[in-house]
Amino acid sequence: MMQQLLLYPLLWQLFMSIALMFAWQHINIQRVMSIVGSAIGLVFSGMLFYKVLVYGTQTIQAGGWEAPFGITFVADTLSATLVLLTSIAGLAVSSFSSASIIPARLRFGYFAIFHFLLLGLIGAFLTGDIFNLYVWFEIIIISSFVLITLGGEKAQIEGAVKYFTLNILASIIFLTAIAVLYGLAGSLNMADLAVLIPKIENRGLVKVAAILFLIGFGIKSAVFPLYFWLPASYHTPPSAVAAIFGGLLTKVGVYALIRVFTLIFVGDVLLDEILIVIAVLTLFSGGIGALVQKNMRKVFSYLIICHIGFMIAGLGMFTELAIAGAIFYLIHDIVVKTNLFMISGIIYRIKGSNNIKSLGGLYKEYPKLSLLMTIPFFSLIGIPPLSGFWPKISLIVSSFNTQNYLVLGAVIFASFLTLIVMAKLWSEVFWKNPVDLPKREHFLYFNKMTTTRKLQMLLPIVFLTGVSLYIGFGAESIQQLSTRIAGELMNSQQYIEAVMPKS
Repeated sequence: MMQQLLLYPLLWQLFMSIALMFAWQHINIQRVMSIVGSAIGLVFSGMLFYKVLVYGTQTIQAGGWEAPFGITFVADTLSATLVLLTSIAGLAVSSFSSASIIPARLRFGYFAIFHFLLLGLIGAFLTGDIFNLYVWFEIIIISSFVLITLGGEKAQIEGAVKYFTLNILASIIFLTAIAVLYGLAGSLNMADLAVLIPKIENRGLVKVAAILFLIGFGIKSAVFPLYFWLPASYHTPPSAVAAIFGGLLTKVGVYALIRVFTLIFVGDVLLDEILIVIAVLTLFSGGIGALVQKNMRKVFSYLIICHIGFMIAGLGMFTELAIAGAIFYLIHDIVVKTNLFMISGIIYRIKGSNNIKSLGGLYKEYPKLSLLMTIPFFSLIGIPPLSGFWPKISLIVSSFNTQNYLVLGAVIFASFLTLIVMAKLWSEVFWKNPVDLPKREHFLYFNKMTTTRKLQMLLPIVFLTGVSLYIGFGAESIQQLSTRIAGELMNSQQYIEAVMPKS
């Protein structure tokens, strides 16, 4: 029975998606079901995380077929951590959605699709088969495309076209890479591939497959120069949708890069150097892009790109300390980016605009709320001792140890750019005198909401702020977790033996 626990977070999201369809026209019931269901999903994810921490990597073979012939699900420490973070973000966004998404969108199955997206995310983290990773990516793309177009506004459709086009291109490249890999090794089980790929004599073709995976996952991760779809689309849907996108969608691409380049394609110096160059350019381009934006959500979109560079840099340096820094940053970034987009949603409900030049006076009008918002802002910058500070220490020390001074300079430069961007944002939105904006008809402003609805928007932000504070002030435990994950990734034999004990 305990072995089946690995599938509980996955199957629960599938059950929620189906159950919510039966309440299609009853949006109040859907709201309650989604919040309660997300809370139960968090419990299942917490149980799985605890089991992996105590007993080590868990596996299950679908249909009883032994690896590498069947469909394998694997929960190592990295997978279990990301499933837990997905459930945490899912619960927060579920509550925020119930208050911020208008009824017209809810009536078109918003919550059912939302939980279907969570299903795809959890499936991608738990699969042990490279082809099934592609399948889960397709579920994510389909679900996110529906969410980004729900409402049918012109900006949404335009953003969705860019989003869908580039992600479908990434999927085609990914599928091509899978075909090349299968032709080389005759297997798609990731543990089996980790054994077979080093034995293949045609290293040139192996390198071609690795480059194809790098391009496919690079588009999904929004790394330089493949990131243009992200800032063109993430500011268009409702803030609740942008929150789950900003917190988790690009991180699936980062997870895939980490998994593939620490398990299957290992020890290629050229690939590591390419990853480092990509990371540096991503840090620069994302930070500079954020500096010139006028729309708050576009600022956050470019900062997603910028901060992906920290994670790719850790992977490129490929030391245990560097990968631990990348994992720590991944944990921090999921929580903070989800929170920032929800904060932008509250500001939008207060002011009726996301244009920075049209805002102002928020600290004067809502001092307590403004102080709450400073915590994720400062966490994003990396003000010590908050969550964004500690992983940068690992990356900086690792860049010294490996003499990657270009990475060192890029990490420091991107950190200062983030500081400048957030200081500018704080000055414009919170401190300057308020701008008199014409009141919009048929728009539900924050001060006109019921107390219950306000709490549904505020409590998720308080919840994720609390998680951020724990990551920062409990940095020792998060660093230990990240170091354990990095150790498992650097020693792939543990993963292989868990999936295929006879190998």
